[in-house]
Amino acid sequence: MSTSPNPTLDLETIRRAPKVLLHDHLDGGLRPRTVVELAEATGYSALPTTDVDDLGRWFRQAADSGSLESYLETFAHTCGVMQTEDALVRVAAECAEDLAADGVVYAEVRYAPELFADGGLSLERVIEAVQAGFAEGERRAAAAGTPIRVGTLLCAMRQHARAQEIAELAVRYRDGGVAGFDIAGPEAGYPPTRNLDAFEYLRTNNAHFTIHAGEAFGLASIWEAIQHCGAERLGHGVRIIDDIKVGADGEAQLGRLAGYVRDRRIPLELCPSSNVQTGAAPSIAEHPIGLLTKLRFRVTVNTDNRLMSGCTVSSEFAALTEAFGYDLADMQWFTINAMKSAFLDFDRRLDLINTVIKPGYAKLASEASTG
Repeated sequence: MSTSPNPTLDLETIRRAPKVLLHDHLDGGLRPRTVVELAEATGYSALPTTDVDDLGRWFRQAADSGSLESYLETFAHTCGVMQTEDALVRVAAECAEDLAADGVVYAEVRYAPELFADGGLSLERVIEAVQAGFAEGERRAAAAGTPIRVGTLLCAMRQHARAQEIAELAVRYRDGGVAGFDIAGPEAGYPPTRNLDAFEYLRTNNAHFTIHAGEAFGLASIWEAIQHCGAERLGHGVRIIDDIKVGADGEAQLGRLAGYVRDRRIPLELCPSSNVQTGAAPSIAEHPIGLLTKLRFRVTVNTDNRLMSGCTVSSEFAALTEAFGYDLADMQWFTINAMKSAFLDFDRRLDLINTVIKPGYAKLASEASTG
């Protein structure tokens, strides 16, 4: 990994680079203007302000609490305006457009269907509306010259008792754009093992799943997610750093769990800005991603919630570049890590790596060397 900033890796170069996103919440990425307009259209009256700029700032400030529980409270407003099919189609379409405009060529966007059923929609209608929205967004992105492929992950809320139901829906719709399953929500008090029946069902049906673990809670949640539940990826997983000791000489010693995660190449869906907001990391410069990358864990770079963190994939890479001196070769490494870890069939993953990602970085590197 690079040790000094590369002056050619400015924000515009980062935006042009092909990127892959594995951890992004649909209800955490709305445009502020869309929140205001949907609130008016649906009669939602609980927004703290209807001024678009002020609302964007409010979401970022409210999420910047240092607590995962407080951070999650901001979603009452985004979910509140996403209770109709039209709203879900619009939000999903705009999500695909926004990610594609930021240079994302493949994304997995997650959401909990149960959170959008308060207005009377069935879970099936929620899923079908979101899929229709992403299909429309993909069409718009392709027409704009920024093609993107989007898969969805269906989340079960760990504090509720619907994981089995959501897992069955993930299997039922896996040929209709649903790439896999996840559990989300507050970690403390709700270990992943509460949902063992759902994970057993997914494994029996050869379905993909990731688990939010190691964000607000420590190594125990990571261990349970992997060893008891069989998670293929770790949503966040940032607390794996607690099983790594760095000596006075700078040498790192991995504990048994950290060594297992690295040896098995279990992907970490790291979300730097979000981790700082929720208190999982003190700052970007002190984020464990620096050490985990140096130690060659399967690190991926993600947004989590673009509205609440006021971020994009490109801005996350820009912040990491400033903090750790990453260059184009490092960005390509992170991106290929993510593409290798996607819940997409092998042939399509390989095709994106060989025909989109590697040529895209090669072109940018050539421009940098001749510029």
